[in-house]
Amino acid sequence: QVQLVESGGGLVQAGGSLRLSCAASGRTFSSYAMGWFQQAPGKEREFVAGISWNAVSTYYADSVKGRFTISRDNTRNTVYLQMNSLKPEDTAVYYCAARFGKYSSTIYRQGSEYGYWGQGTQVTVSS
Repeated sequence: QVQLVESGGGLVQAGGSLRLSCAASGRTFSSYAMGWFQQAPGKEREFVAGISWNAVSTYYADSVKGRFTISRDNTRNTVYLQMNSLKPEDTAVYYCAARFGKYSSTIYRQGSEYGYWGQGTQVTVSS
């Protein structure tokens, strides 16, 4: 079992930055592939970024490539999403997700591939 708790969301002006954190419980965090998803009002949840269990592989949605960076610290059981050059269209609830992925470089981009989810953190970007 993995429990995930996101933090770091808030209100920011366009062009600003935020860093989201997702703290995981349990001793097997390093065995899990992690992902960040966003859900804007009235829209379906969408993949934003993913990282493999050992941080060797990462993948980004085209909409955030070059602006967002996903990273993880397995000693702190935490995955991060650094968001720079934020745009109003980045406004959404951001969720982190986990699934077992040890020894795999696969980045999982479908929500259905993840078994554990956090409660989400709101990011609002004003124009």
